Formats: sequence, C-alpha cells, structure tokens
Amino acid sequence: MIFSRFARKNGMASALALATMLASGAMIGAAALETPALAQKDKKEKPAKADYSKGFITAYKPLEEAANAEAPDWATIKAGVPALAAAVETPDDKNAAGSFIYTTGTKAQDNALSLQGMEMMIESGKLAPENVGQYNFVAGQLAYAAEDYAKARPYFQAAAEAGYTENDPLIFVAESYFAENQAQQGLTYLGQLVETKIAAGEPVDEAWLKRGLAQAYNNNLKAETAKFSGWYVSQYPGEDSWGDAVAILLNTGGYQNPEVLDLLRLGQRAGALRDGKLYLDYIDAADYRRLPAEVVSVIDEGYAKGKLEKTDPYVTDTRKQAAERAAADRADIDRLIADANKSGATLATVLAAGDTLLGLDRPADAEAMYTKALSMPSVDAAMVSTRLGIAQLDQGKNAEAEATFKKVEGARKPIANLWAIYATQKTAGGA
Repeated sequence: MIFSRFARKNGMASALALATMLASGAMIGAAALETPALAQKDKKEKPAKADYSKGFITAYKPLEEAANAEAPDWATIKAGVPALAAAVETPDDKNAAGSFIYTTGTKAQDNALSLQGMEMMIESGKLAPENVGQYNFVAGQLAYAAEDYAKARPYFQAAAEAGYTENDPLIFVAESYFAENQAQQGLTYLGQLVETKIAAGEPVDEAWLKRGLAQAYNNNLKAETAKFSGWYVSQYPGEDSWGDAVAILLNTGGYQNPEVLDLLRLGQRAGALRDGKLYLDYIDAADYRRLPAEVVSVIDEGYAKGKLEKTDPYVTDTRKQAAERAAADRADIDRLIADANKSGATLATVLAAGDTLLGLDRPADAEAMYTKALSMPSVDAAMVSTRLGIAQLDQGKNAEAEATFKKVEGARKPIANLWAIYATQKTAGGA
C-alpha cells in the first residue's frame, strides 16, 4: 500500500509502505565478522628472520604457553595483555603482539581487545600486502560494532584502497554516517559512489539505491530523494522502481493538482499506478469538468486492473458525468481548435485546446497548441513544456520529448526529470 489521497493531501508521510526499500534499515551487505587467517606462512618459503626484542620475548613466552594449554584460561591471559603491549619495541614485536591480542580478544569475546590487536598489526607495517585490505576491513567492522564510527570510516576506506572488494567496504562509510544520524553526509558520500560507478559504466548495487532513497525520504531531504529516485528508475526500471519514485515524489513534492496530474500521467504510462487510491488521485487531479475523456480512460483502466470497484458510487457517478462531457468535447473540438488558431486567441483558449486534445488522445494536435502557447506572454513555461513533452512522447518522438523535459526548471523539475528518464528508456525499448 502506498499513499492514500487523503494522506497525501494532509502531508502524512507515514502512510508510505515501501516494503522492499524502507525495510533496509540495517547495514547493507553486513557480513559476519571476519577472522583473518593470522600468522599463516608458506612452508615452501623461508620466512625472513624476525626482529624481536628480548623484553618482548620475555613478556610473550608465558602468555604463549598459557594460550597453548589444553584448556586456556583466557580471562587470565587477557590480564597479561597490557604488559605484553608495553613490552613492544620493534615492528615485529608489534605485529606478533597484535596477532596474539587479536586472538585473545576473539577467544575472550572482547571486541575492544580484538580491535586493539588488529590496529597493532596494521600499524606494524609487517602485514603481507594481500592481507592489508582484509585486516583494515575487520578493523572497520570492530570499530563500527563499538559504535566508534569516526574510527571505522578510515579503516573501510583503507580496505577499499588496498583492493579489498568483498562486502563493499565503502558502503560502510556511508552507513557510518547514517548510524550517526548524519543523513546528508552519508547521502553525499553514497551519491559520489553511485556517480563513480555510473561514470565508469559499471552497474550500481540496487541495495545502495534503495538504501539511499530510504534515507533521503525518511529524513525529508527532497533534493536527494529526487536524485536517488532518478538513479533507481534509471538503473532498475520496472513497476517497483517507477511505483516507488512516483509515490515518493507525490508525497514529498508539495504539489497542487496541475503537477499531480502530470506526475500521475507518468505513473500511468509506466504501469506504476499500483493502488486504487492513486487512481482516485488521478481522477481528482484530471477533474471530469476539465478533462472528461481522460477521466473516463483512467476509470476504465482502474476497472480493468481491478484497482477500482464498480460498486463505488463516487467512481460510477464521476464516470457517468465525465462520459457525457467527453461526448460534448468531441463534438466541439473543431470549433475550439479554430478559436485557438486565430491570431488574437488568448493564452487560456490555446491551453484549453491543448489540454483537451491531449485528453482526447490527439497528441499531435496537442503538440501544436502547446508549441503556440510557449510563444505567448505570461505563459507558465514549466507546465506547458511538461505537457508538450508528454504530447511528443505519446507520438513516439522520444528524443524530442526528452530534450523538452530537460528544459523544465523550478518546482516541476523533479517531475520532468522522471519523464526524461522514461523517454530515454522508451528510446532504448526498455520502458
């Protein structure tokens, strides 16, 4: 269920239920905490001689013996860690101590101790190059689990820089901002990741886009909501993505009926009117007194798709009155066209002709009227350009329509951007 028309008009965002998106409140791709294969060496290779200090060896040996006992007492071993860490003098000391402390923390179920050990190994500079990425990722996970997000971020970034790609380490950077309730920073970072992927011609993980859209929507960040909606329908076009994009913009845009009408026209053409309430919104926005033929078409589609009930008196009465007015419009359309084509025609007459023709499914004639209207004083260029693009798209002039939509500025720009994406997909045969 998406928005009810009453929820939208009352600004009640809580009515949205995007099951596949807003449920993604946990970290994306969070895997079980990894345990790196510590201190593994290729037996065929002769290891370089380690430089251990005497003081460190003295501190290490009794702890090593305790750890190798048949039933190690990890609590007692843990108590010896501070002395071991204090005995570190060389990089090899630090690496060995870090490995031991990490293992002790794991056995004692002490994540803070495990993080201390992992940090020591990373700082030692003694890690094999192929392990640097994984170890930084584990350090990031441990810091994240401790809710030390500022510490976690550089480790995740270092993991990615070292070539570690499992579990998408960079997404955890964005997640760390979200966990700190810094949605704007997280979305800025996540947006940069998405843009980098798109620029490289690489697919973007759908979960990234859903997560970004959920965060933007939940935090009332309109610009980011529009941006992630656009990416979502571009990367994963389909009934779900288009339905979510249309519903979210309907709820967040603060639009009046003229804008709502053009947004729901997009939803109808994209097959994304998933809810009877959206059909009712469309009926209200079109208004049977202004666009009766379109209202009849919308109601009939709602009936055919099982979204509207034929027993609903509001719908049946509206359809009856709309059908009567539509017949009158068809009978009078030639006169209206003639009036609109007169040299002294008013803007209101030209727009009435264009809107009526679009509602009567005569897009070529509507295009001519909207083109004329754009040249007239005091025209609402954003509205007329949007409808001009719709008329062009309905004729299959996809490239022209896309160019027209991209000219729209102001409050309608997010609506026009979605239309432009839809036009691009029509050109590619994917819509």
